[in-house]
Amino acid sequence: MDLSAAEARVLGCLMEKERTTPESYPLSLNALLAACNQLTNREPILSLGDREVEEALDELRRKKLATVIFGAGSRVQKYRHILPDLYNFTPQESALLCVLLLRGPQTAGELRGRAERMAPFASLTDAENVLDAMTGWSEPLVHLLPARPGQKERRYVQLLSGEPAEQPVATLEEPAGRTPTPDRLAALEAEVAVLRGELAELRTGFEEFRRQLGG
Repeated sequence: MDLSAAEARVLGCLMEKERTTPESYPLSLNALLAACNQLTNREPILSLGDREVEEALDELRRKKLATVIFGAGSRVQKYRHILPDLYNFTPQESALLCVLLLRGPQTAGELRGRAERMAPFASLTDAENVLDAMTGWSEPLVHLLPARPGQKERRYVQLLSGEPAEQPVATLEEPAGRTPTPDRLAALEAEVAVLRGELAELRTGFEEFRRQLGG
């Protein structure tokens, strides 16, 4: 698909909000803009404008990954993703791909912790099994990266944005004196990030609801 950074962010947000705030999904342009520029559960943090999000939506519609709809009696355009038209994802597969789109390459532990709010995993092994299965599809959407220097945990990356570029070794080395973050600690940190993200989403949903009442 060779999604741009903006397209990946928009698609990931549509997938996320479908699961976490179904009462406000599909999303208006304003709600989608707020989701794309959230300060939590996003990496990197972006500051997209209306035009950039609209252009990303146009490209996603051209690639048959998103569509626009009009609600009954509403003049506001809303958007939703249509990945189920292309892929028969399980909830776990969809959740993992969503987190990869929103936060880039991550370990299995990080992915499990961050995807739990969208789909449960019985264990870390369960998440790893789903990820490994996705890397083995005839047209894989997930790839397992080599371990970074000084670290044991390998990271997964989504392939909707194309094949990952090789990163220079210098950018991957840990600063002197710093030990690699254990996978379990990363998962706990991700759970804290999830709680913060849910609070941000509640605020966003309330603002959208208030705007609709005002309209």
